[in-house]
Amino acid sequence: MTAALDTRSAPVIVAPRRTAIGTAGRGFAAHTVDALAAPVLAEVARTVAASGLAIDDVVLGNCMGPGGDVARIAALRAGLGASVPGVTVDRQCGSGLDAVMQAAARVRAGDGELLIAGGAESASTAPHRSWPLSGERYSRAPFAPAGFSDPEMGPAADRLAAVLGISRERQDAWAARSHARAAAAQSSGVFDGEIVDVDGISRDDRPRASMDLARLARFAPAFPLVGEPAAGDATGSRGAAGSRGAAGTVTAGNSCGFSDGAAAMAVTTARVARELALPSLRVLTTAVAGSDPALPGLGAAPAARLALARAGLAPSELGFVEITEAFAAQLLAVSDELGLDESVISADGGAIALGHPWGASGAVLLVRLAARMFAADDDRPGLAACSIGGGQGIAMIVERAS
Repeated sequence: MTAALDTRSAPVIVAPRRTAIGTAGRGFAAHTVDALAAPVLAEVARTVAASGLAIDDVVLGNCMGPGGDVARIAALRAGLGASVPGVTVDRQCGSGLDAVMQAAARVRAGDGELLIAGGAESASTAPHRSWPLSGERYSRAPFAPAGFSDPEMGPAADRLAAVLGISRERQDAWAARSHARAAAAQSSGVFDGEIVDVDGISRDDRPRASMDLARLARFAPAFPLVGEPAAGDATGSRGAAGSRGAAGTVTAGNSCGFSDGAAAMAVTTARVARELALPSLRVLTTAVAGSDPALPGLGAAPAARLALARAGLAPSELGFVEITEAFAAQLLAVSDELGLDESVISADGGAIALGHPWGASGAVLLVRLAARMFAADDDRPGLAACSIGGGQGIAMIVERAS
């Protein structure tokens, strides 16, 4: 950490917790998004109750829920009391990280002393939506208006791999690493302390030690390669047009799964964290950035670069990195762009193995980062970052405070 960075008013994260991450349609198939979030909120609130402070606000990220302010509904369901407000944040798959960033900004500014922040998503119970004039059903809202490229994330990851020369073999090797490390961490109890039991479910559903290179090689490419659509092509802007070529390199094996889950943590002052005698992470810097909507998987790179610059850090000084593994191609592109040491990225596996509950994933990154940093004899800082549909990125730099 640079000596010029004033950390005296830096907010801290304590009591990071998450649910198990379930594959959509399986263990949490009947759990609404607030039903997933509420037990985690209740556990975080219980852990920090000794502070004697009222909870100033609950800030939760969510992308695909039914609306109605999921954070407020989940806070009520968690038993936090009618006096505890809630606000819901949508920055797509960066939403959970953005929620923590917003809570940290309020603590830093003195506009709150104890907030709970995180994210939640239920792919299983996300409502179907349709356009009012045509009645056509859609699975996601547009990430960009007509005239801009707006590809689906899978084909966009395939195109990113093609543009940057990230091979199928390299993507499969990363996916095998993710599964092997997550399965090993799960079997050795690494995740146990961070997971809140929800109706008897306390084990991540997806990690498979058997998902090795030989098995991954059997997966067929998921998409044909799609060229960049012409500007103003309304059909192409939704990822349905463009020059189609040979099959790509993105497969179901080197991609994440649709998932259900929630994660949350308390964001407070260093004084409160000391009084609670809980391990904590100091939030050093945060950043968001815009990037090319046609290549959204690279969005974490400019955000991380800006956060590192604000902290006065070089990528080589990071000891811990968590980047959303939506697709191996995306993660590898960001790592290459920043010049990261791959050995410090998602050392216990990432979303390819664990799953990607969209609005919760950014908060899951922080829970995993905290667990790794609290357990390590290493004072180097950590980075959490997400690439976001429509061409955005978000990043946060943290260090161990206690």
